[in-house]
Amino acid sequence: MSEIRRKLTTIFSADVQDYSRLMGADEEGTLATLKRYRDAMARLIEAHDGRVVNTWGDGLIAEFPSVVEAVRAAVDVQNELAGLNAERPSETRMLFRIGINLGDVIAEGDDLYGDGVNIAARLQATAPAGGIVISNTVYDQVRNKVAVGFDFLGQLEVKNIEGGVPSYAVRIGAGDDAREALGRESGFGTSSVRQDGSREDGAATAEPARGSGSWGRQSAPGTVQPQAPAGRASATEDTLAGEPAGRSPGNRDQQPAPEATRPQAPPSPAALSNRKFGVIAVIVAAIVAINLLTWDGVLWAVWPLLGLSIFYSLLWLRRRKDIDRTRGLLAIAALTVVAVNLLTFDRTFWAVWPLLGLAIAAALLWVLRRGSPG
Repeated sequence: MSEIRRKLTTIFSADVQDYSRLMGADEEGTLATLKRYRDAMARLIEAHDGRVVNTWGDGLIAEFPSVVEAVRAAVDVQNELAGLNAERPSETRMLFRIGINLGDVIAEGDDLYGDGVNIAARLQATAPAGGIVISNTVYDQVRNKVAVGFDFLGQLEVKNIEGGVPSYAVRIGAGDDAREALGRESGFGTSSVRQDGSREDGAATAEPARGSGSWGRQSAPGTVQPQAPAGRASATEDTLAGEPAGRSPGNRDQQPAPEATRPQAPPSPAALSNRKFGVIAVIVAAIVAINLLTWDGVLWAVWPLLGLSIFYSLLWLRRRKDIDRTRGLLAIAALTVVAVNLLTFDRTFWAVWPLLGLAIAAALLWVLRRGSPG
């Protein structure tokens, strides 16, 4: 019998928007797309030190020891899936909603139970297609540690949680279009959250029509409370009664919302990367210029240039969470060996031996991972 224990962990819940419609249009194609997208999601989750706890139908539950890595994984997932969807016709695109919560859960073997899981599923159900919603416990840990913006959504009503759960939408892109799309999905005014934790309240909106499945409703003057929409029943509702982490609520109608005040976004990772590339480019130009100005028949600049190339490759690999770190290092080592052999070429291709060793290491890594459980 598995040991039952409690632990504090970060729960990541994901689900497909309009899955029933996609299955009705093309069952086999939808299943193939779901498998491809779920494999990409599992790879990114593993790259951020998370683990997939459970999958069911079109849903997925994962956990992370780090709150920051959970949010980074969610952002990477939505960015990669957006790229995959861009290659598909609009009617066949598969959009995931993601909810993240930090909470105390019951662990039995590899399964997780409790309100911590329920809240993540409810947050996911309120997220727009292709979006991310987090709880206040997650926001408190990541607000100054990730290069994204946040929009305060008010109190999310959750079964068995008195007073609801304050929730935030993650703005993956800081541009106007992302902001306006968030407003259209949400159905009520949001508050922009600065990186220092303060908020700029957006314009209040009217209460949606009675009986609609909009993202939120206005229950009292000055208070905005999102309501969990009607749709698919969530199997995580009754985890305290012994049911494992399961399915989350389904689709919602969408109400337009007025545009809220936009906060100043921090520099994006792409902008920081471009800055580093610019610095390295200036250094390369300086080294080549010095070599040419002191030319004595020897092109010694190739060696510092090789070193800079290796350094930039390592920086690039560190930023790419979708690439296996060990395999990336093996590839960089192989390219370095070939470059050194070519730069010192004396009619002997000695690089074949270290390349053989690296190939054996890569094969062993592949075999060990294929043979590992899970």
